[in-house]
Amino acid sequence: MKQRLIVLIVAIVGLTVGLLHAPAVEAQATNRVITTTAVTKTAYLTKNSQGGLYQMSGPANNTKIKSLGKLQRYGNPTWFVTKQRQVRLANRTTAKYAYVTSANNRVKGWVKTGSIKKRTRSFTNLYNVAKSKLGHRYVYGAVGPNTFDCSGYTKYVFKQAAQTNLPRVAQAQYRQYRKISKQRAQKGDLVFFGSNTGSISHVGIYVGGGKMIDAQDNGVKNEKIYVPLVARCRLLPARQLWRLTNQLMSSPTGPSG
Repeated sequence: MKQRLIVLIVAIVGLTVGLLHAPAVEAQATNRVITTTAVTKTAYLTKNSQGGLYQMSGPANNTKIKSLGKLQRYGNPTWFVTKQRQVRLANRTTAKYAYVTSANNRVKGWVKTGSIKKRTRSFTNLYNVAKSKLGHRYVYGAVGPNTFDCSGYTKYVFKQAAQTNLPRVAQAQYRQYRKISKQRAQKGDLVFFGSNTGSISHVGIYVGGGKMIDAQDNGVKNEKIYVPLVARCRLLPARQLWRLTNQLMSSPTGPSG
């Protein structure tokens, strides 16, 4: 009996020592989503064509990341970003991703934020800045960021959205750029009003469908163009490729600004 007890004690001690010296078994590392945030739809271009496009699936605490290939295979489209995500990767590093959709809606997925760069000169960005000021008050001589007159508003929007410095007043903005016909009018063109081309009294930003966003007596509005135009001025040429070769259109009066 005594011998059996001694053997049992030795066995227990041996097991304990073995457990203490056994190599630690780590849980299998996984990708974990830390945050996902919706952002205002913004245009980007490819910055690093060797960067990857990825598909993410599964729960946030065990997210699978599948490569869809390098960005170079998709050419150089305009990418629209609508979400951003921070992920703790299985290798214990943290990465930031953006969810992108190509302009033709054929390609979608996640890219690392360092693989793309903001496309500052696009109508999407211009329109996002312009509409963010809807409802703000009209004040003669004001150039933002909270109150505007008509040319102060167009100057502010183009500076914020495209780092482009327009002249301060509507008449000078009119003189700065070449003219286009009504048939060639596109989103992002400046639209001008006045008694004649030498007396421009108002300017707005054409947003398509016979409408413009402008700062008028009732504040910043998205409204139909009810009166004939003196001119249109192009800052965003065809395909939204951004050159400062700008143009215009014809005939009388609009609101003052």
